[in-house]
Amino acid sequence: MFAETSSRYVTRNPEILGGEPIITGTRTSIRAIVGLWRLGIMPEKIPNHLPHLTLAQVFDALSFYLDHQAEINDYIERNQIPNELVHPAVKAALGTV
Repeated sequence: MFAETSSRYVTRNPEILGGEPIITGTRTSIRAIVGLWRLGIMPEKIPNHLPHLTLAQVFDALSFYLDHQAEINDYIERNQIPNELVHPAVKAALGTV
């Protein structure tokens, strides 16, 4: 049922996000954590944004990402919102107008 990983807090469940790597016991994807980190949010602050996660889970997710960058980057790319669907106010806030 569950695929094994070499990570303490990361697992895969084919019934959650199609088997994409997630934090064990949650539906939180590794790409969601990496997305916050890429926005410049320090790992120690990510639990402020995802309060159901512990700091250990966040660091394990980032470690997993660093060991599996190509795979996670592919999930990130496949889940990008097309630019034409991003609201102008969001683009302005991100400085991408």
